[in-house]
Amino acid sequence: MRRPEARVIAGVCDGVAQHLGVPAVAVRVVFIALTGFGGAGILAYAGLWAFVPLQRSEPSDRPAVPRRDRGQSVALIALALGVILALAQFNVAGGTDVVVPLLIAGVGVALIWRRMDERPASTGNRGWLLLTAGAALVIAGLIAFLVQADQLGAARQALVAIVVIVVGLVLVTAPWWWRLATELTAERRERIRTQERAEVAAHLHDSVLQTLALIQRHVDSPREVARLARGQERELRSWLYGRGPDPAVRFAAAIQAAAAEVEDSYAVAVETVVVGDCDLDNAAGAVVQAAREALINAARHAGVEEVSLYAEVESKRIAVYVRDRGVGFDPAAVPEDRQGLRGSIEGRMQRHGGKANVRSAAGAGTEVELTMDRDAA
Repeated sequence: MRRPEARVIAGVCDGVAQHLGVPAVAVRVVFIALTGFGGAGILAYAGLWAFVPLQRSEPSDRPAVPRRDRGQSVALIALALGVILALAQFNVAGGTDVVVPLLIAGVGVALIWRRMDERPASTGNRGWLLLTAGAALVIAGLIAFLVQADQLGAARQALVAIVVIVVGLVLVTAPWWWRLATELTAERRERIRTQERAEVAAHLHDSVLQTLALIQRHVDSPREVARLARGQERELRSWLYGRGPDPAVRFAAAIQAAAAEVEDSYAVAVETVVVGDCDLDNAAGAVVQAAREALINAARHAGVEEVSLYAEVESKRIAVYVRDRGVGFDPAAVPEDRQGLRGSIEGRMQRHGGKANVRSAAGAGTEVELTMDRDAA
């Protein structure tokens, strides 16, 4: 494999060195030495460049154009000049009159191949500049070669004849090419539709149909049926409309994931409304954990089938409200050693600079208010 980050021209020498387990410098010396034997080194390098695949790496956040590209360009120019001097010294193939135009065209081909090796998204305008420059060098080299060989006039006449023949062939075969392109387009669309239908069928079989089978088994338990249906609804919405933000990174996704976890674990419906969003730092994470504990307490002790959660992210604070219409309790009568309220909710919020306010009364339900300043440590 040719590694893009280790190449001087195309990465051939580095790939051969990695394959043989020898230093890359030694391989480069061998290629340079073989160049003196009728250009065998150049031919071998070009052949390996054509047939050895490029190692594709994942996109990264690093700059698209590394600084060492300048060094690679200098190395390419130095190699071309060295070959010109060597061939001129030994008067190979007629000296520099023929060699220089061909080397110019060779440099253009190298630039074009290098453009093909790079990712289109990572090169941008620079990639098109390389492609244009390479094509210009190839054309200039070929024209210079024809001028040196005094064959420019003959080449012009041959080019006109070739253009006339090509145009005639295109006109004659145009209906066939048009039908072929239409059939290929239709086949491609049908293949895409078939793949999409197969993916939808596989997903429905793996998720929706399995959930429907479970609902049939628990038809006598309305809470279990509601839990299965709501869980399948969340999963199906996520599949249809794409995955949301990562719960480990964003506050809204994290608190929605906590509500979904409580729904699945305790078979209660959690009506969740989240307004605004922010990064999930330590303070926001503490709010999520405290809200999760409040939801668990409501699901376990309130005796209700539905709990509401409202979260709002403002510019300077985060506010979360967890409400139920259950049996309620007296917050003052809760023992100090009960970690569910004292430690996991009130204590956690205080440790991170926030506040927890619990309002409840027997038979009147419970409301837990959690507030946290955005700049809290």
